[in-house]
This record gives sequence, C-alpha cells and structure tokens, in this order.
Amino acid sequence: MGDTPALVATDIDGTLIRDDRTLSPRTADVLARITARGTPVVLVTGRPVRWLKMVYDQLAEPLPAVCANGAVVYDPVRDEVLRADPLAPQHLAEVARRLRAEVPDISFAVEVLDSREMRHEVHYPLRWDADHDRIRPVETPEELLSVPAVKLLARAGEQDPDTFVELIGAAVAGLAEATHSSYSGLVEISAAGVTKAAGLDWYCDRLGVAAADVLAFGDMPNDVPMLSWAGRGVAVANAHPAVLAVADEVTGANSEDGVAAYLEKIFGAD
Repeated sequence: MGDTPALVATDIDGTLIRDDRTLSPRTADVLARITARGTPVVLVTGRPVRWLKMVYDQLAEPLPAVCANGAVVYDPVRDEVLRADPLAPQHLAEVARRLRAEVPDISFAVEVLDSREMRHEVHYPLRWDADHDRIRPVETPEELLSVPAVKLLARAGEQDPDTFVELIGAAVAGLAEATHSSYSGLVEISAAGVTKAAGLDWYCDRLGVAAADVLAFGDMPNDVPMLSWAGRGVAVANAHPAVLAVADEVTGANSEDGVAAYLEKIFGAD
C-alpha cells in the first residue's frame, strides 16, 4: 500500500465508537472528509443490520456496512442487502446438536432475515437488546433452527470467552466458523468461510479495490481475519492480545479517538 489507502474499513464497537456507544464529533468529521474526497469508508462489524441506525444517526451520512461478521453486506442508502451468506437450516441443526452434546446448558439465538430480526430460546439471556421489537423468543428448538440464519449466538452462563470459543470452534470445525467480540462469554457462529475478511473482500472486489490497498481497524478476535487480510491492519490500544499480535500498527484507544487520530495522520487534519 502507498501512503494513502484506496479504502478504509473499520470495526465499530471498541474501535470506532467510545465505550458509551457514542461517536465523537472528531471521528464523525474525519470520516465525512475522507468520503467527501472519494475514499470509500466501510463499517465492518459483528452487529446486525438493525443495530446500525444508532451509529448512522451520529454520522453525516450512512456508510456501507459488512455486518454479522461478514455474513451480510448492506447498502444503507437503498436499505438493501447486497449479499447474504447464512447458515442453512441443516447446518444450524448439526451445529446445535454438536454443541448441546459438548455443553449441555448451552442456549442459542439466531439472527434471521439478513440480521433484521432475532429469535432466541426462552432461557437465552438477552442483554441491552432485550426490549427491541424485532427480537422474540421461540417455543421450540426446531423453530429456532428452521430458517437460514446469518449468525448463531451461543451462551452458557459466564464463560472465559477465549476458552469457550476454542471449545466451540473445535466442536464445529469444518462446518462453521466460531469467533467472539465480547468479554461476556458470547460466541458468534457463522457459515463455513464467513469472516469479516471474506465479506469485506467481496465488497472490495465489487469496487475493484485490492486487499493490499485497504486500511483496516479493529479490536477483538472477530477482527483478526480482516486485519490479517488488509494491506495495513491497525489495532486500537485497547485491543485483545490476539489482535495486537497480528496488527501492523497500534493507534490510540477507542476512548481516545484512536481511529480518528490515525486517519488524520494519513489524510490530514482540518
């Protein structure tokens, strides 16, 4: 990559936004200036489509997004899903069977309809999304696994996230991808081959941008494939050790506008 990337890709939570889920005016401004000069900026996130509005409300204009850890590519201007790569029902059922055998008290939720809606087992513990009108419990495990899902979410009480994802990853090897982006023991499962890198690669190919010319930012294990794939992978200072290990560079923490500071260095400040 030269000094100036052809495309900027950034994770949202723990990377671009602060811990209170707000986007600083400084960050919003630098993103607006980069896009105005013609360099695409893409949000690459574990979030579902329905969780993008709270970020878009803080931006000058909405940015394209690779959601659900690479399973969904979304155009917010047209409110259109350009590509979705879900787990088929038969794969969901087999993943669930393997994991229930391995972790008897496991509970599941699924992101369906291109991550516009979520379904969950009655005993699945909801966090800050609990009151959302697009989230509802299902009566039976069969109903949960009966439609394609862009992401399967697994919890089993409080778990060490790194140990738990390793256990689940071994159980679903060859069938699905397992990763995590939180410290609460939530494991996120996608179809085989689906990662942030794969989703971003598809979008970049559409634009004619090579991986070598991409600048990417991240903080958690689900960002590792993207930072490894991009020509320049930058970790925020608060990143997980696995991310720091693969990053080409480290910028300031998300609470210190680390992404904005790095972009100002590359593209110039106001």
